[in-house]
Amino acid sequence: MSRPRPATSSRRSDRGSATIELLILLPALFAVMFIGVQAALYHHAREVAIAAAQEGARTAAGEHGNETAGTTAATTFVRDAGGDDVLAGAAVSASRSATTAVVVVTGRSLSVVPGWNPVVRQRASMPVERATAP
Repeated sequence: MSRPRPATSSRRSDRGSATIELLILLPALFAVMFIGVQAALYHHAREVAIAAAQEGARTAAGEHGNETAGTTAATTFVRDAGGDDVLAGAAVSASRSATTAVVVVTGRSLSVVPGWNPVVRQRASMPVERATAP
């Protein structure tokens, strides 16, 4: 008559499987988390840049506005929104013609990947206000 195997023998084959599963899944989980955080940082920097460009264009397009006022308004908006903590190295340029005011905001998004800072560039234009006779 044969002896039955002890119940512990089936458990021995599973020993260490949780460690191997974690070893495989943890890097993938961290990669997904970092991609999500990076996407959020880029999106936020982009939103700040477009809002600053719109604010600058609105100011420059005013009836008594000018390029300097538009640049100042956009720069102040970026600074108030977090400055280099949101949009690193922000640069603002403005131009105004007889019909259109254009403001461009350029900077770099923060990054969770060392050495990689994506460039953010947003442009806004507005028609220049002018008084007309009724």
